[in-house]
Amino acid sequence: MAKEILIVEARFYPDLTDALAQGAIAAITAAGHSYRRVEVPGVLEIPPAIKFAAKDFAAFVALGVVIRGETTHYETVCNESARGLMDLGVHYNLAIGNGIQTCENEEQAKARCDMNDKNKGGGAARAAIALMHLKS
Repeated sequence: MAKEILIVEARFYPDLTDALAQGAIAAITAAGHSYRRVEVPGVLEIPPAIKFAAKDFAAFVALGVVIRGETTHYETVCNESARGLMDLGVHYNLAIGNGIQTCENEEQAKARCDMNDKNKGGGAARAAIALMHLKS
């Protein structure tokens, strides 16, 4: 049975996020499901967005990119976004595929986001779908 999946996209690096979304959409449609896309400013806003929509979707795909800068903010953003997604999955029984890419530089990010290279957006969507099937 086809189900609707919410793709939550952090738009801080729009070109990279669009590449992640391309892979996620291909995986979702190949599995016979539908999707809706929503945008948030950055990856720290992804967990609350998923929580707000928890009752309306069968699964969630979190997409965004964090590239290391000159401050310790990178660690906070990476750790707290991952913790937020894990807490939502465990405590609220949500099927979430984590496609947030935490990279040292833009070259790494491009490789991970490109659906013709590492295709981490597609991988996150397949993870969400696997958890959704396990849950149902």
